[in-house]
Amino acid sequence: MINFFRKKPVQYPKFWDEYVQSFEQKMPTDIEDIRFVALDTETTGFDYIHERILSIGALSLQNKTIVLSQTLELYLQQDHYNADTAKIHGILKSGGLNKVSEAEALQQLLGYLQNAVIIAHHAVFDLNMINKALERNGLPNLKNQVLDTSKLYKSTLISSNIFKKKEHYSLDELAEKFDISMKDRHTAIGDAYITAIAFLKIKSRLKEKGPLKLKDLLKIG
Repeated sequence: MINFFRKKPVQYPKFWDEYVQSFEQKMPTDIEDIRFVALDTETTGFDYIHERILSIGALSLQNKTIVLSQTLELYLQQDHYNADTAKIHGILKSGGLNKVSEAEALQQLLGYLQNAVIIAHHAVFDLNMINKALERNGLPNLKNQVLDTSKLYKSTLISSNIFKKKEHYSLDELAEKFDISMKDRHTAIGDAYITAIAFLKIKSRLKEKGPLKLKDLLKIG
């Protein structure tokens, strides 16, 4: 008997299929051979359901190096706008930046990410914003493994009766701790750069305790 009510397989665009296929590649065993991507978003606000992404910045890291020739910086066309948050990120609604549609930005982001391990500071927010944008465009959530530099940094600290760990550590605190320039703070690419440097510093600290594998990092953050 023919089932006329059987759901047809969802047909995703080619760029999504290529993104998914990248995860068929085996992840390197040596952590220095793994490609990490430091990622940040600037948004119209902090409610990932109602707010929108204004810009995305991303940097590739591999073999203890930030590959500056492989950066991604996108500005999105956006009807939704919040003048109050513009005081923080400085992105003007009618500015002269070259802007792309949300759909085009997602296509470029997925092509850039491939199967890399994402690094972000307070990663839940950025991932929620991106996944909500993917949902609006009829696509599933990101498949990448994710590390949060706030959690990773916290794991390097030792609690004592004198020193108590905080629940969360801001990107400003990490920049100050590791003496990272905050010249481009509150731009997506600038914050991605701070996150990338902080990750390299944190990873170096963790390696001092012994051999470090990706699974060790994933357990932390």
